[in-house]
Amino acid sequence: MNIKSIRFIVAAVLLLNMTGFVFADGVAENAEFPSKNITYMVPFNPGGQSDITAQYQKEMLEEALGVSIVIKHISGAGGAVGWSTLVKAKPDGYTLSGNNIPHIIAQPLVRDDAGYETEQLEPLYLFQTTPIGLTVLKDSRWKNLDDFIAYAKAHPGEITIGGSGTYTGHHIAYLMLQHITGAEFTYIASTGAAPSVANFLGGHTDALFANSNDLVSHNDNIIVLGLGTEERFGLLPDAPTFIEQGIDMTAGIDRGVCVPKGTPADVMAVLEDAFRAVCTDPDFMAKMEEMGMVVKNLGAADYKAYIKETAVKYEAILKQLGVI
Repeated sequence: MNIKSIRFIVAAVLLLNMTGFVFADGVAENAEFPSKNITYMVPFNPGGQSDITAQYQKEMLEEALGVSIVIKHISGAGGAVGWSTLVKAKPDGYTLSGNNIPHIIAQPLVRDDAGYETEQLEPLYLFQTTPIGLTVLKDSRWKNLDDFIAYAKAHPGEITIGGSGTYTGHHIAYLMLQHITGAEFTYIASTGAAPSVANFLGGHTDALFANSNDLVSHNDNIIVLGLGTEERFGLLPDAPTFIEQGIDMTAGIDRGVCVPKGTPADVMAVLEDAFRAVCTDPDFMAKMEEMGMVVKNLGAADYKAYIKETAVKYEAILKQLGVI
């Protein structure tokens, strides 16, 4: 279904509501939706992957829904501040948020004060994933992963590795690397990917766990020591995977959008259709892939099942790491 079709359906539903028409099964309880601006929360700093994607979606969502989309950044605690804010919002479809895996799974498992539970975030649409890689600057003393690990083992805690938040994709990748190799590093958490990249490029951390689009963007100035994909990534053909170097780990972040639990099904359906129209648009998909993001399209039901399945995997990882 394209954006023009979505707009036609929304306009038709609004007209039916104005004329007093009500569907027999009661599905049109919220038939006037949407009739005002929708707040799209980004639980990280401006300039990161979640923000970049939301900004690209904004105009197309406005065209599909016929209302303004207001992007609001609420950063902190690896996204937890934003998600704890979302679960307190009225479940009427006018407030939604980007959500990230494994963050929304790991944080409530590890922290008593996360401020939300995974089940309170109602999945709406999953639209992308980004592999995570470990990188250093080209003028670094380390040119490959073996030398990097060997130095860390000889100098425990000396090497600093940046990343976005704690109990996020970056932090879990860091914990996994330590666990598998026996090396000890020091993790420097930022409030989002954008500041962690800035800190790294400015020389404030020795290395960085970064998303694939940042690795692609800064490829001329960095050495990717290891990438968390099963096979080499097309846009970074010279970057070796962790697996091919004998370290059995993958790492990545899934991104989608969610609404507060209790949001009416008919409202969710309108939003889901709009996101599907936007995220399956050929130009949008091409832009995401060009920047180094991997397009992945799952509607609400499939996304919910995916989270449930993925939660089992990450709970096992966190137990293996000894953090739960």
